[in-house]
Amino acid sequence: MAAPRKALDFEAVREVALALPDVAESNTRRGLSFKVNGRLLTCPAIHRSAEPNSLMVRIGRTERAQLLSEKPDTYYVTDHYLNYSAVLVRLSKIDRKSLRSLLERAWFFVRET
Repeated sequence: MAAPRKALDFEAVREVALALPDVAESNTRRGLSFKVNGRLLTCPAIHRSAEPNSLMVRIGRTERAQLLSEKPDTYYVTDHYLNYSAVLVRLSKIDRKSLRSLLERAWFFVRET
């Protein structure tokens, strides 16, 4: 029987995000974030409507809808984030490979917008 998968933490997010081109860590009064050429890519979901240990990732609304329908246990959105091009991610439900794929797609979205 395989050992249970360890939930990802923000250190794992840091490693994956900083491996992408032109991504830099940024500290603001609201916390740590990662930006692509100065534009927000991802950060901890800090609004009180978000579940603890969630990540906010900028992504197109069409792609967000697809993620929400395919994996609602991993991806979600609250009313606060509905009008933003973003999805919330439960770090306890995503594996490193899926996180890398998501952040790569988000990287392309941020670069294009």
